[in-house]
Amino acid sequence: MVPHLVTALNGPINELEQRVLDSMPAIERWFRLEWMEHTPPIYTSVDIRNAGFKLAPVDTNLFPGGWNNLSQEMLPLAVQAAQAAIEKICPEAKNLLIIPENHTRNTFYLSNVAQLQRIFHMAGLNVRIGSINPEIKELTTIELPGGDQVTLEPVLRSKHRVGLKDFDPCTILLNNDLSAGAPGILEDLHEQHLLPPLHAGWSVRRKTLHFQSYEEVSKRFGKLLGIDPWLINPMFNQCGDVNFAEGLGIEALRSNVDALLTKIKRKYKEYGINEKPFVVVKADNGTYGMGIMTVRDVADLDVLNRKTRNKMSVIKDGQVVSDVIIQEGVLTNERMNDAVAEPVVYMMDRYVVGGFYRVHAERGVDENLNAPGASFVPLAFADTPHLPQPGMKPGASVPNRFYMYGVIGRLAMLAASYELEATDPEAEVYD
Repeated sequence: MVPHLVTALNGPINELEQRVLDSMPAIERWFRLEWMEHTPPIYTSVDIRNAGFKLAPVDTNLFPGGWNNLSQEMLPLAVQAAQAAIEKICPEAKNLLIIPENHTRNTFYLSNVAQLQRIFHMAGLNVRIGSINPEIKELTTIELPGGDQVTLEPVLRSKHRVGLKDFDPCTILLNNDLSAGAPGILEDLHEQHLLPPLHAGWSVRRKTLHFQSYEEVSKRFGKLLGIDPWLINPMFNQCGDVNFAEGLGIEALRSNVDALLTKIKRKYKEYGINEKPFVVVKADNGTYGMGIMTVRDVADLDVLNRKTRNKMSVIKDGQVVSDVIIQEGVLTNERMNDAVAEPVVYMMDRYVVGGFYRVHAERGVDENLNAPGASFVPLAFADTPHLPQPGMKPGASVPNRFYMYGVIGRLAMLAASYELEATDPEAEVYD
């Protein structure tokens, strides 16, 4: 099941799809060589936008929720990828501890945790869920929609290890994005594998650093394919010292937005694109679709209402926004039953394991779809992301479209591994 594209699929995306399919052996070899040099994150999800003239990632999540949105057919791929990941990290692994977010009342989120538990259990591990939420003081079982349940246990700390009562894991899987900072209970673990590492959390991570890494990746990939990297890369600017609540730093933001809109207009003119360019201003750290606004004209910034200022000034866990990324807006021209849709690709280790369409009937083509009211339709990824069909007319084949999404998703994941290497506090320094 693939949403139709509103634009007649002609022009750059078709050419890009053709180029990608023709270059498939070279692309797969290129990825293979990259993964010999770099370590992929344990798991990643990437939001992708398909404008019909451009296909680009707009967000990369290193603590992906939403595993419960993947269809049953995708589970075997996820289990195999989990086995491959664990084999590399800790071949003798027996026990795995999952540490989720602290919001214990969100049963939709906890269904995602239950799905992760299922995947790693089927990969051959004893899996339990440990909460670092101070409210969880004893074994707590929560009923989930669909008759499932999840059991949370308080995490215990010994000298250099964390675990649960009568449960000593060699690997800890974090599904908590650490927006409020790294909790002391998880610091200085010398004898256990913590995945992803603490510096992948939003207290350290910055979107601008990620998209700098992605720009580097897209240039090298563009050279491999002989394409303009702009077709797969959203341009961006950064702006610091902004205080939306008090209206400070708005002038600097205005000039950065203006400069980026000018660059986008130039590109649109080069490709004969008749759409109105826009940018998306986001908190440079943080997730959950918080701290995001669409700007179509710099004049919009002069008349920010109180609601927008409040929305932009604080993100998850009450973190105040002072740095923003200004990202080239990528339209989504995909529709499902007339509602705007965007693909989200899920990866574990270096493998694409599935994904879904995020669909939002009340949002426009240039707006953030990660908002209340979104629904999720699993992609028919089960047997397709690795099996493109050469010879098919571009734009006509579901497997070919998904192969393209998988390639873009893996480019973003590779950028994330560059980014984590650059921010690793324990990286070996060679003079």
